[in-house]
Amino acid sequence: MADEFERCAQWVREADGLLITAGAGMGVDSGLPDFRGGQGFWGAYPALGRARIAFEQIANPAAFARHPRLAWGFYGHRLNLYRRTLPHPGFAILQQIAAALPHGAFVFTTNVDGHFAQSGFAGERIAEGHGSIHHLQCMDACHPGIWPADDFTPEVDAQACLLVSEFPRCPRCHGIARPNILMFGDWGWLSVRSDAQEARLHAWLRGVAHLLVIEIGAGTRIPTARRMGERSQGRLIRINPDAAQVPEGKGIGIAAGGLSALRAIAACLG
Repeated sequence: MADEFERCAQWVREADGLLITAGAGMGVDSGLPDFRGGQGFWGAYPALGRARIAFEQIANPAAFARHPRLAWGFYGHRLNLYRRTLPHPGFAILQQIAAALPHGAFVFTTNVDGHFAQSGFAGERIAEGHGSIHHLQCMDACHPGIWPADDFTPEVDAQACLLVSEFPRCPRCHGIARPNILMFGDWGWLSVRSDAQEARLHAWLRGVAHLLVIEIGAGTRIPTARRMGERSQGRLIRINPDAAQVPEGKGIGIAAGGLSALRAIAACLG
C-alpha cells in the first residue's frame, strides 16, 4: 500500500482545506467497543444480550419511555466510558495535517463521544451530525432547549445495565431528560445544535478551493458520514478496514484501521 500512502500525502500537499469525516470506526483505536453485529454489541453489554435487546431497540426513544433506568443504564455507561477514554494519537496526526493547510480543518462526525473536542479540535470547527451524549434535552420536549450534561454523573450497575443514581432532569418541567442524540425511530430529537454546526461547516466549505476529505471508520449501515464526503466537491481518502471502496474517479480507498493509516500518511509527509 506504499504507493497509495504516497499518493495520499501528495493530495494533502495540494489541498488548502481538510474535511475530516468520521464514523464509529474512528473510536476503535481508542479502545471503544465496536457495536457491529449483535454479538459485538451484546459482548459489550451482556445484560442486554441476556434480554435479547438489540442496539436498535435500546438506542431508541421508546426505550426511555418504556424502561428509562435501562435506557439510561446504557447511555450512562457510555457517557462515563467516553469521559474516561483518551482519544488515540490519530486525532493529533489529523491536527498536524490541518495545521499546515491555509484553511485548516473542519470535522463532520456521526460519533456522539465528543472525542474530537476532547483531543483539541476547536468546537466551532466540529459538526456532530447525530448529536452529542454530552448534551441533554427534555424527554417530553416541553421546550426546545439543549443543555450540557456536565453536572450529570451517572452511577450504573453494569451487570444489570441499570441507572442506580438520580435521573438527569429537565430544568423547566423537571421530567426526565434524555441525551441530545439522534436515535433509531426518533421524531423527538432536537436538531437545532447540530443544524447550527452544519451551517458553519457549509460556510467554511464555500471558502475552500482545493478540498481534501479524509474519512475514517464510516460504515455503510448508517452512511451519513460517507455521503457527506462523497457529496463534497473535493478529493476523498476513505480509510476503512472493511468498506474502503470509493465511487469511481472520486478518491483513494485504504483498507486499514484509522490509526495505522494516518501514521503511514504522516510518515510519507515527513
